[in-house]
Amino acid sequence: MQKIFVKYTAIILTAAIFLILFINFLFSRHTLENQQLNTFHIKIEQIIHTLENNQAELELVNENLNEDYLTRAKAAAYVLDRQEESEMDVAQMQYLAKLLNVDEVHYIDENGMIVLASVSKYIGMDMAEHDQTSAFLVLLENDAEDAYLIQDVQPNASEGKIMQYIGVTRKQHGGFVQVGIEPKRLMEAQSRNTYDYIFSRFPTDEQEEFFVVDRETGAVVGHSGNMEQDFTEECYQLDQLIQCSKGAYKKGKGGRDMYTVSKSYENVLICAVLPEEVLFRKLFDNAVRTLIYLLCVELAVILLLNYLVRRKVVDGIHRIIESLSAITDGNLDTAVEVGGNHEFEELSRGINTMVRSIINISNRISAIIEMSGIPLAAYEYERGSEHVFATSGIGELLDISKTRVADLCQSAERFDKFISWITKNPMEGESDVYQINDTRYVRIHMSDSPQGKLGVITDVTADIEEKNRMRYENTHDPLTELYKYRHFQKLAQVLLHKMPEGNVSAVVMMDLDFFKGINDTFGHDVGDRYLQGFASVMRLMPSEHFLTSRRSGDEFCMMIYNCADRNEVVAYLDKFYETLGKSPVAMSDTLTRTISASAGFACTSDSHADIAQLLSHADEALYEIKNKIKGTYGEYCG
Repeated sequence: MQKIFVKYTAIILTAAIFLILFINFLFSRHTLENQQLNTFHIKIEQIIHTLENNQAELELVNENLNEDYLTRAKAAAYVLDRQEESEMDVAQMQYLAKLLNVDEVHYIDENGMIVLASVSKYIGMDMAEHDQTSAFLVLLENDAEDAYLIQDVQPNASEGKIMQYIGVTRKQHGGFVQVGIEPKRLMEAQSRNTYDYIFSRFPTDEQEEFFVVDRETGAVVGHSGNMEQDFTEECYQLDQLIQCSKGAYKKGKGGRDMYTVSKSYENVLICAVLPEEVLFRKLFDNAVRTLIYLLCVELAVILLLNYLVRRKVVDGIHRIIESLSAITDGNLDTAVEVGGNHEFEELSRGINTMVRSIINISNRISAIIEMSGIPLAAYEYERGSEHVFATSGIGELLDISKTRVADLCQSAERFDKFISWITKNPMEGESDVYQINDTRYVRIHMSDSPQGKLGVITDVTADIEEKNRMRYENTHDPLTELYKYRHFQKLAQVLLHKMPEGNVSAVVMMDLDFFKGINDTFGHDVGDRYLQGFASVMRLMPSEHFLTSRRSGDEFCMMIYNCADRNEVVAYLDKFYETLGKSPVAMSDTLTRTISASAGFACTSDSHADIAQLLSHADEALYEIKNKIKGTYGEYCG
């Protein structure tokens, strides 16, 4: 009965769906054309918006560049006004051009002759001999002190290179100064304002074409494909395109009907075309998508009806099968409770007794592990099973509550994600060891097989803490808790190699002043306290910029890294000495002393520099400063 009901329901719903699709298809053509018209209008408006933005950008770039180039030309005149001509040669003019970030610098005397230039072959050129250069001779006739001329981009007279030249009068010596710049940025901005450039970057759908027609000549002046076409088809003709502002069909290549839309903009028509078969393919695609949606709805309805029918006709045997499936998936808490007849009751009791026996075996295994006193836990689950078997100690080892353990064990997927989350960050240098919290480390051995997963978790906190202690003692000075010198060198070299381009780092060698006298006068215990006081000030410095170390005795070193420039390095040194001056050390119950230290530092912006060489330079600077004035710092000047 259930199968017959579902069968006839499916037939009726399917017939209704196809009838709806047929009626919808009849009314969709006009809607689709309107949608395509709106789409083309939006895209054409985007093209117009891009053209206007590019034109505004071109005007702004041209204005900004002219102002910038004029400033550089005035700077060149300013420099030359303060130099004797006899002191300037081609190399110095080239150096001036490099300083001003221009390609050429020329000086033209009152007779219109180039007497100084960054390009040697231009020296001696008569500006009056060429149309391009003679335009600047008006500056010789202008009496204004701030006269200038900005020439448009054009080929230069000597080599035909595309250049832009700017001339300004030379106030003190007569003549004028000219700078030349290759206008790459302006040319790039001009290239972005062409139809071909815009179309090459404009996204188009399948077989869409966009093109521009001159309203005076009727010629196609831009095309989204290429211009190697004869454009003789009806859809490219000006008299036909004028009629297409609201969309129309025109003949295209091979006699195909093309849906065509045009829009006037200034002195051109911006047009878009799409083959009719592509347009109707969209209609067909919409129909297919609608069919899929309706079939999905039909399937959902059939499933719902099937569910309701099944709920009314199923009997106790189905409930037993469901309970057995749950137990097979690992959910051992499932109780089979089916009544109605003696056989079902006996079968239910037998299944429940078997499940309790399995649970008792699992509990005994957990008890044996707990009695052994070994910090150990295990878990296991089979492929396709929802339930996870886990020994009782797993919650304590993984630092989660019993409630959380019970929740995870109800879903193999959740349990697997939880273990994956723990194991995604293993401890560096250790095999299968993971940090659970601030005080616990565990090792997780996992076995993955086609049948399922098995994992063993052991507590290795004592081993890890012992390794960390030994590692700390190997890298830190026991008295000051600063890095040992050799470890400091390794860390400093790594930091230097990672330094971002343009940043500056410095190494600083430091020596405590008069330390031997402190030891001789107050004893070594006070001397140790003096050293510790100095080290505590070093540790107060921001760790994101300071790396500190005790070299030996009263010698210390530090690295100030990732600074914007040398001034920031000096600012950090000043801050260090300021803090040092505010941190006196108790020499006795009644006497305190401010720590005095001398330092030398060496800066570098080269991330490939050798740290040993930098430390040697800083040592030289320290030696020099101690011989001059103690209690301050000096820089290695090399």
